Amino acid sequence: MSTLSTHVLDTALGRPARGIRVTLEHDGALIGSGITDADGRVRDLHEKTAQLGGGDYTLRFSVGEYFSASERETFYSEIVVNFRIANGEEHYHVPLLLSPFGYSTYRGS
Repeated sequence: MSTLSTHVLDTALGRPARGIRVTLEHDGALIGSGITDADGRVRDLHEKTAQLGGGDYTLRFSVGEYFSASERETFYSEIVVNFRIANGEEHYHVPLLLSPFGYSTYRGS
């Protein structure tokens, strides 16, 4: 079984993005959620005892709320990242590099 972590960096400001609601779904079912902390991380996105099996997953980042809170215009209200976890016991880290008019994501370590 695998584990997952994520964090969000606001590249326009050059710092972590605090206060973004993040949800984790598997097969259309919500299996975890949280809000990014001062380091832009969601520490307990899924229960430690609920390790993730192989399959397709979705991370949803509610970035519209984040930009509205700081009165910044944005092109995005939500960023959805679909990814696949292979069978095994690896850790998956899916960071989001965010700006008001663009974003990037990748599989980190």
